[in-house]
This record gives sequence, C-alpha cells and structure tokens, in this order.
Amino acid sequence: MSHKISRIFDFGYHQLENFPQKKCFNYKKGNSWKSISTQQFITDANKVSSSLLKLGVQPNDKIAVITSNNNPNWHILDIGILQIGAQNVPLYATLSEKDYGYILNHSDAKYCFVSDDDLYQKVKSVASKTQLKNIFSLQDLQTSYSWNSFLEIGEKENYQDKIEDLKQNVKPEDLATIIYTSGTTGTPKGVMLSHKNIVFTVFKTAKGIDLTQGNNRIISYLPICHIFERSASYYNLFMGFEIYFAESIEKIGDTIREVKPHYLAVVPRLLEKIFDKIVDKGSKLSGIKKQLFFWAVSLGEQYEPYNKKSAFYHFKLNIARKLIFSKWQEALGGNLQFMISGSAPLQHRLIRVFTAAGINIFEGYGMTESSPGGTLNDLRNNSLKIGTVGKPLDGIEVKIADDGEILMKGDNVMLGYYKNEEMTNKTIIDGYLHTGDIGEIDKQGFLTITDRKKEIFKTSGGKYIAPAALESELKQSRFIEQVMVIGEGEKMPAALIQPNFSFIEEWAERHEYKITDVTTDEQIISRIQKEIDFHNQKFGKWEQIKKFEITQDEWSIEAGHLTPTMKMKRKVIKEKYKNLHQKIYNS
Repeated sequence: MSHKISRIFDFGYHQLENFPQKKCFNYKKGNSWKSISTQQFITDANKVSSSLLKLGVQPNDKIAVITSNNNPNWHILDIGILQIGAQNVPLYATLSEKDYGYILNHSDAKYCFVSDDDLYQKVKSVASKTQLKNIFSLQDLQTSYSWNSFLEIGEKENYQDKIEDLKQNVKPEDLATIIYTSGTTGTPKGVMLSHKNIVFTVFKTAKGIDLTQGNNRIISYLPICHIFERSASYYNLFMGFEIYFAESIEKIGDTIREVKPHYLAVVPRLLEKIFDKIVDKGSKLSGIKKQLFFWAVSLGEQYEPYNKKSAFYHFKLNIARKLIFSKWQEALGGNLQFMISGSAPLQHRLIRVFTAAGINIFEGYGMTESSPGGTLNDLRNNSLKIGTVGKPLDGIEVKIADDGEILMKGDNVMLGYYKNEEMTNKTIIDGYLHTGDIGEIDKQGFLTITDRKKEIFKTSGGKYIAPAALESELKQSRFIEQVMVIGEGEKMPAALIQPNFSFIEEWAERHEYKITDVTTDEQIISRIQKEIDFHNQKFGKWEQIKKFEITQDEWSIEAGHLTPTMKMKRKVIKEKYKNLHQKIYNS
C-alpha cells in the first residue's frame, strides 16, 4: 500500500508486492520490443547493490550516471544505489568534458556509469582529475567495464542481509540525489533532493492526475537525469504502468504509433514540433479537405473548457472531431487521454487545439529545486484554466512576493545546493523557495507565469521587457522555429530568429520561388517582418520588436543552443550570434 512508501526504492518493491508486471520496462532491440519484469528489475537491483558493496561503496557515497538514451539499466542502477544509502548523481550526455570534470569533482563521485563508448572516453579523459575509482558501462559488452562484468563483481558473496539492514537505515529525510541544473546561464548548481522530497511530489501528482492503477502504457523519452522525467518514472512504477523507452527523441513519432501510449509527459518544444508536423500535412491537402482541416484548427483555437461556448459551437466541434481530429488521435496512437506539459511556457492555442481534438493538455509548473512539484491544471472541479499553470498541488503553498517573484513552500522544496550554503540561504528564506520566476495568482487560485526574474531586462530608456511573452507569441508563426528577444541596455527590443527551414522550403516551392540564402533573401525577410508586425500588435509600443536578424543554422541541443529539455541557453545564443547583435544595434 502507498503508506508504506517513504523512500524512492520502495516504489519498485510496492509494485512487486501488489501488482508485479511482466512488462515493467520495455526497450527496443533491433526491430522488436524486449521486456523486463518487476521481479527481474528487483533481482538485478539487488545484484547492483551487492557489486557496489563489494567495491567498498558506503552510505552517502556518490555514484554518477550518464546516459544518452533512457533504458532499464538506469533504473536498476538507481534503485541499487539508493537502497544501500548511497546517492545517485545523474548528468546530461550533452555536457562537455570540462563540465564532466567539474561536476564529477564537485559531487565527490566515486564511480561513474555511462551508456556508450563515446561517453566512456569522455569521462576517462577527465577521470585522473577526479575522485573516480572506476568507470562502468550500462551496456553488455565484451569488456572488463561492461554492465554484465559489473553485476558479476558481487556474485560470490551473499550481501542480501546487509542490503536489508542498509535499506532499514535509510530515512525519508536522507539525501537521495544531487541533480546539477543544466544551466541556461552560469555554473551548474547541485540541487540536493531527499527521498521525502520526491516521494511527496509523486503522491501529490498522483492525486492531481487521478488515473487508475495498471493497464496503461507510457513512453519514457525525455532525459532521465531531468527531475521531470525521473519523477514521472517513479509515478509510473507506483501506478504499475508499462514503461516503454523511446530509441531517440527523433523517432518519438514512430514509438508513439507503435506503443499507443495512454498519456505523455511533454515539453513545449516537442508539442510544437508535433503540431507543426500535423499542420504541414494539412497544408499539403487540397480542395475541400484542406478547407476542412484549417476550419477544424480555427475552431480548436477558440476552444473553452466546461462547455462555455454555445451549443452551435459544440455541434461544429463534434463534426470536426469526427472528420479531422480523429485522425490526429490516430496519429498519436489512438489511446492518448492527455498530456502533461512542463519545463517552459506553452502556447495557449496549442492547449486549446489539442484539448478540442479530445487530447487534454494539463500544463503545470515546477522546477528541479521543487522536486519538481508545484502546480497543475486538472479537469475536475473547474480546476483547468487555459493560460495558467493551474493551482498548487495538495500540501504545497504558493504565494507572490512584493516584487512579483513566485515563492513556494512544502515537503517538495529541496534540501539546498550541494557545497553552496550561501546560495542555499539566498534561495530558501523562512522555508520558502524563491523560484526566480515572476507570476500572478488570480481570485480562483490559478497561477500564471509571466517571466523569469533573471530574464526580464531594461532597455536604455528604462522600460522593462519580458522576453518569454514576446517569444511565445512570435513562435505561433509557422515561419519562426525559434526566437530569442534581445535588447538589454539597448534603445529597443530586437530578435534573433531561427526560421522554420522545412516550412520555408515548402512555402518557396508552393510559390515557385528560389531561395539562395534564407538570411538575406528579401522576400523571406519581408514575409517574417509581416509576421512580426501582426504579433507586435498585442504588445505596448516599447515592447514591440523593432528589428530582427535570421540565423543560418538550426538551434539544437547538440550545437549547444538548447538545454536537454529544449530550453534556450540565452548566454550561449547571444555569444554565438554576437555579430548579428552588433549588426542590429550598430547599423
């Protein structure tokens, strides 16, 4: 039962005792899916614990884990580490060798596990400058550092009694993990989360979502080292859902069609990409089919929950659902009941359109420092309000400071930053987590995020600019894939734009127009200016984008423009395109 769960590793044992699954974890090998049962999961987790103990790992030792793809061995290792009182330190696979050296050193990691040979070589190159005793792979290889070789280390001795003793000694308040923030600016900080922090969030989220245990399939594809995906995985374990690991984010569409999931945790950028692909297909239709498609989209953009629209609107919506939106549901597997969105602001029209299509989107809010609990929209009891991130989860207090900053209090709030008491004391004051986000709470208790405190800037004229609101609006244009608003200390706000290359190519083909260089093409610049002029109308004159420049390359995680959860790294982007910045303000 749930009241027995007080530490993270209890979730796996809870599933084993109450509803063991034959397909607890599922992964792709070649062209077929392979499964690991709950029993195998727990058996292998105990093998992990045995091998770690044989290697001399003690309670409170730190074990680093770096993986480029989500897989069962990550979870097996996680439980094996945690149940002996050690701590898991997950790292993003996209970090540089310099960052690995810093984090491995700062976290005092004793051992490191990696998912592939490239990562093995990266860590090996910095290992001599850290406290690492060894590096192991999560893959079954013919090497001394392979996963199977690691599991064999503890096989000759029976450590089960010791494992049980160590499990009993782990308290809910104990440190479970140190998660280093990916950092859109500055040096990564090690967020310390306890077992209690994460277990509390899982239970409160479970209450907020209100799904029935068992018989559901979900897909794990976001970086498992991110607290959003990691907490979702613990929730799925608790609920007894079958977890399917996507091969890659590039193949997520194929995985969705194969697995037919019942719900998805998404980040806004992925949802934007899904929507863009749907609209691209609709654009290629002709005649009455194309008219019907965009009629349905337009109808969806007007959607309001709880039957606030007229009976005639719902009559039309039912027609749209039968003719158009049913095909969207089919493309997303046919079983998708809802999606939960977090990590960054989501365009309101996407929530309206997908919800109108019968695929509810519940936008929430949280951060690594809040485990990541915070707020969530929920269809029950009039608790869904489009344009907000919902109401606080049960047991979490949210309030707004005098300067507009969102403050949060509850058992979800982190223990602090590892080896950084000064920053901890600046961030947690009188038990309240100072989130660094700016927001408002309305009379019904719904929270709206207006911007990041650190991202709001002043122009030279003293006017405040909130870039996130402008960016979210401009990204509604099909010509604009990514946009970053700039202008701190300058006379006006401007924008760096990464165009939607595939759409522009299709647009040019449709208009029988040849483009040689998208960054200087006068027709493309004029067309994007038209888009900016349209969206500018929603903002005050001092906020409106006065100039823009187009970047020639695509912004990506690999190239360093985006974090692993697809948020912009503003400092990096500004540095990469400083020539365009100068062109805007010096011409």
